Amino acid sequence: MDRLKQLESFVSVATRGGLTAAAKAEGVAPAIMGRRLDALEARLGVKLLVRTTRRITLTHEGSAFLEDCQRLLTEFANAEASVSAGGIKASGHLRVTAPAGFGRRHVAPLVPRFHAMHPEVTISLNLSDRVVDVRGESFDCAVRVGDMPDSSLVSVRLADNRRRCVATPEFVRRHGMPRHPSELSRFACLTLSSDASQTRGWAFRLPAEEGEGGEELIYLRPEGPLDCSDGQVLHDWCLAGHGIAWRSTWEVEAEIDAGLLVPLLDEFAAPPNGIYAVFTGTKHLPLRVRLWLDFLKEQYGRPEFWGGRG
Repeated sequence: MDRLKQLESFVSVATRGGLTAAAKAEGVAPAIMGRRLDALEARLGVKLLVRTTRRITLTHEGSAFLEDCQRLLTEFANAEASVSAGGIKASGHLRVTAPAGFGRRHVAPLVPRFHAMHPEVTISLNLSDRVVDVRGESFDCAVRVGDMPDSSLVSVRLADNRRRCVATPEFVRRHGMPRHPSELSRFACLTLSSDASQTRGWAFRLPAEEGEGGEELIYLRPEGPLDCSDGQVLHDWCLAGHGIAWRSTWEVEAEIDAGLLVPLLDEFAAPPNGIYAVFTGTKHLPLRVRLWLDFLKEQYGRPEFWGGRG
């Protein structure tokens, strides 16, 4: 049985939520999809999916394998396209959406550069902090920051997104710095208001309880005299010396390198989540979309892109 077909079937079943939906999309019987999955799990020697009569869920190993398979299939499609395109120019209209703050900084500047490379491609960029329905609103690609995107879509991890506590050197001189996350309650912290999307609080990695070993992830909800629903405002307040903020590296790396902000509590920083390109599928992906994905991966893969020293 073709190994690539097994991987394609696994991704299709996992992202569509069931054998029937995946089989219908390919035009085969559900039993065929089931046999492909059985063969894949037997070959790997690991359980990827838990199948019941009502639903299919990914195991821990299956979740990790899904991301790798999606990336592999995308790269395979791109490799084929680079050969089969044979000098054909990308054309048509490319619709991209991204979160407002991230999009202004790290997507919008790239759009004119991509257009200069592919002048026959017209581009619409939508910046919004709501979670856009990529399929329902007919977007070719969404750039998303945070936890793993909706599994009904295909995603490619472009870069890590790490969070850091920061403050100005003057704030630290006046108020000192926290040595442990539990000390944040003694400082003015600049937080997103309750109606914003950051619902769980600030994440930190701490040693597990005595005797358990390892580490655990905790979430704190620091307080302060100022909060706002807009992350850019919090960023500006932090630069003005009004308190400690918990910001993504892509927002503050340049200011840290310039000495305008200093990192705090880095030894307790939570593991990074991701910056993803999200789209509806890998089959028959238009050349303009494949080239855009390759362009994002190349740009975001350079450490200097984020304003750091690499």
